[in-house]
Amino acid sequence: MASGQAAVAVTMLEMRNDERPGQHQQNTMVQYSTLEVTTERPMDHIIWSLCCFVYGNPFCLGLAALIFSIKARDRKVVGDIKGARHYSSTALSLNIAATVLVSIICLILIITFARN
Repeated sequence: MASGQAAVAVTMLEMRNDERPGQHQQNTMVQYSTLEVTTERPMDHIIWSLCCFVYGNPFCLGLAALIFSIKARDRKVVGDIKGARHYSSTALSLNIAATVLVSIICLILIITFARN
């Protein structure tokens, strides 16, 4: 088989509705070859970007993540999966950075106010 193809062997039981119990049943081996195709659509992380933009926007990371999320969605609509994955991974990184920074700032504020 060529690379990128996988073989799936399925045992099928051939049985007619008019067969009586006690008759011999025949097992048949059927081989399906499937071409391995990745059709996963990349996520655009638009909801996470909106939350980062509205609720926590340190150093404008939420805004940048929102822009890259919109670009990823546009690329996905056009059909440019490679470009959509690139923009999506950038939006994901920016969302993670914004979320971590906001979490650290909130933690520092909670600790500071709890001491007083």
